[in-house]
Amino acid sequence: MAGWKCCKPRVLTFDEFLSIPPCTTGKHSTVDDTPANEPTSKSQDIEDVGPPPKPIAVTNGKSGISPTLHNPQAPQQSAPASPAPQPESESDDPSVTVPANKTCRRRGCNVTSSADTTSSSREEEECVYHPGQALFHEGSKGWTCCKRRVLEFDEFMKIEGCKRKKRHMFIGSGKKNVGEEALTTVRHDFYQTPTTVIASLYLKKIDKQRSKIEFASPTEVVLDLPTTDLKRYKTSVPLFGPIDTVKSTAKIMGTKLELTLVKLDHASWSTLRSDEERTSDITQVGPAGRA
Repeated sequence: MAGWKCCKPRVLTFDEFLSIPPCTTGKHSTVDDTPANEPTSKSQDIEDVGPPPKPIAVTNGKSGISPTLHNPQAPQQSAPASPAPQPESESDDPSVTVPANKTCRRRGCNVTSSADTTSSSREEEECVYHPGQALFHEGSKGWTCCKRRVLEFDEFMKIEGCKRKKRHMFIGSGKKNVGEEALTTVRHDFYQTPTTVIASLYLKKIDKQRSKIEFASPTEVVLDLPTTDLKRYKTSVPLFGPIDTVKSTAKIMGTKLELTLVKLDHASWSTLRSDEERTSDITQVGPAGRA
């Protein structure tokens, strides 16, 4: 999980972490007045590992076998292979106007467009970026596409890109939903109390800005859930029992959509959907409701 110490939001991916809005307001400043961390003895990017323990001589007194060397240190397991970097992002569509103050979408670049950005002025642009993913492992931080590793997050943000490309990518191709994968089903489960049903639909990287969740009627929820990795789950969920469409709520999380459905009749639900096969198992939390 990634997040900031000063506020509660926690996310799973580095791109979502960078999009967390700040929790404090104040005046702009050109001077870094952030309180300095306590000095540490680590002068290098990665702390040096001490020499391995010396082998210990072990003898077998009964059989008279000559002494052998025994190393108490367990054999080290090879580090897991780094995930392969994602393909390069698309370039800007020349026919689309680039608005001012747009940040380059390639990782590690962080260059912003100016108001006088034109097609002719962009011929000399050079984008320095990371084609790989952010990699945090046992305290060290870096990118999967290059070898440098650091300990502090501020130093990680300053790691210069390892690849160069002509022109920045401020807006992409301007096309949406290219190659989008339509999902027909996702895994779900639920539990209930006498007054509510809490349902979870498991889908990672749901795009909060474009998603639509509508409590269309007391027995139906309409979902349109696009994701940032070009997937889309669009369906209508027929509910087992009637709900209060005004009091019911939805919450998008890093790995799922959580629905809090307020019952109208306080009856127990054996399934979430009315078109599912009913079972005799009913998961309920709290005392049973009155008939």
